[in-house]
Amino acid sequence: MAGTQDPTEPIRVSAASFPDVVVGMSCNQYSFKAGKGAFLYVGPGAKGIGFKAMFKLDHSMDEARRRATQEPDRYQAGSTGWVTTRFTADKPLPKSVWEKWLRESYEICVGTGAATKRAKKAAAKKTTKKKAAAKK
Repeated sequence: MAGTQDPTEPIRVSAASFPDVVVGMSCNQYSFKAGKGAFLYVGPGAKGIGFKAMFKLDHSMDEARRRATQEPDRYQAGSTGWVTTRFTADKPLPKSVWEKWLRESYEICVGTGAATKRAKKAAAKKTTKKKAAAKK
């Protein structure tokens, strides 16, 4: 891979540009953390073959599952909201995909965005139901 551009570099640069991000290492992967925890792991693929990036998703999980069905060697949608992507310098992760998923993953960790708003609304609804049931 000598002389080949690292396709994770633009992803890493973009992730590091978000507010209050801490960049570290986890095994041989870069880890990007903010708010409640990690929102991105990115680095070399298994056994040094290609590259991989992991994003925490919510509202894009349906898209991730579709991609995993269509290209199982490139996408794996886990049951915990984490999505693993595999790619090479010759066939990088599409910018439109990683930009969208990176922002969503970051927003989940810092508690902003649609995913957090839905979770807060659902929690408030449960609390209201519990209070109403307790009054009976």
